[in-house]
Amino acid sequence: MNKVKIGVIGLGYVGLPLAVEFSKKYPTIGFDINTQRVSELKSFVDKTLEISNGQLMEVVCNDLKSNLSRTGNLFITDRLDELEVCNFYIVTVPTPTDKNNRPILSPLLKASETIGKVLKKGDVVVFESTVYPGVTEDECVPVLEKTSGLEFNSDFFVGYSPERINPGDKEHTVTKILKITSGSTPEIADFVDQIYKSIITAGTFKASSIKVAEAAKVIENSQRDINIAFVNELSKIFNLLNIDTSEVLEAAGTKWNFLKFKPGLVGGHCIGVDPYYLAQKAQEVGYHPEIILAGRRLNDGMGSYIANEVVKLMLKNEIKILRSKILLMGITFKENCPDIRNTRVIDIYNELRDYDIQVDVFDPWADPEEVKREYNIEMVQNPAQNDYYDGLILAVSHDKYLNFDFKSYLKSNGIIYDVKGVLPKNITSGRL
Repeated sequence: MNKVKIGVIGLGYVGLPLAVEFSKKYPTIGFDINTQRVSELKSFVDKTLEISNGQLMEVVCNDLKSNLSRTGNLFITDRLDELEVCNFYIVTVPTPTDKNNRPILSPLLKASETIGKVLKKGDVVVFESTVYPGVTEDECVPVLEKTSGLEFNSDFFVGYSPERINPGDKEHTVTKILKITSGSTPEIADFVDQIYKSIITAGTFKASSIKVAEAAKVIENSQRDINIAFVNELSKIFNLLNIDTSEVLEAAGTKWNFLKFKPGLVGGHCIGVDPYYLAQKAQEVGYHPEIILAGRRLNDGMGSYIANEVVKLMLKNEIKILRSKILLMGITFKENCPDIRNTRVIDIYNELRDYDIQVDVFDPWADPEEVKREYNIEMVQNPAQNDYYDGLILAVSHDKYLNFDFKSYLKSNGIIYDVKGVLPKNITSGRL
């Protein structure tokens, strides 16, 4: 293990924190095809806010020779030739879905092709990206073999260790979350496990095979998705019965084995995506997953449901809907995090715009340029106050919002809808 040189491919929310931790034990090179991202990190700036400027300044080294000579240095590059000195590669690229919710494996296969160009005898490639069972060995390995000209499990080896990063969470960081590991042979499984165990203070769990590790990852978030779908459905039912869902869940939560989930929007790069990967594989082998897809349909429809509930509340307050004005607070997929990937807040926005409502989006965490590029929305930096808005929707419960004087943004008959259930009930007109 003393001769291990780590190469992390993909320096996003998953790859960068991992590269930083590995650099404390091994010479580590972080590789990304995004030249702007590489330039920012070399200047000690992480726009994901997962790693602070100070942390980057401690480990980032812009001299490759110095980096390889000792640990405690992280060299960041977009040049393939500077990656070839590594012998333990970790792939942390995104695995999204397309507009029809079908898995997109192209980033993963491109990363495999990239590694194949520098792969050498004895090297190990570990995949962390979320996939359905079989992708590592059936999809990625053939690309590695074809590009490198090497033979799997003879010349090179692979492993799978699913990421468990929780964006924005400063308590459950990468080293504090137990890690699943696996390898393509028993010996490689042990080796991969030891490498991860050397930095993961929470410990590791060695799965019996790569497919088991892949399946374990994809069901973690599918389980959460289904449970949230259940409470979202309860919220719809209790709303019709004029019962406060939060009070019901609080009462039911007094039972020792009641699972405590809350209703809400389900987006992001994991929970809102992973179930589709499992569903895809299930359908490939001839099984139609009913519960998984039903949960996805329900959760994907919550943005539209919230928007329509807001419109109903406005009508009850005799607010003219056409060309009314609403302040939508939050566009990121979760609180206290700049990540806008697969945010379901956009569904609220789009549904309200269908009513010809003016929707101002305000989010101090989101990057305005990224929001413009991804969703063609011009965010407002300073929302209008003094009887301007007909409605306000708290879609994301950023800490920065909680001291706001919400009513100062509203007209006298304006409504407040609390998606997250964090505001005092006496100031809200409705909540999920």
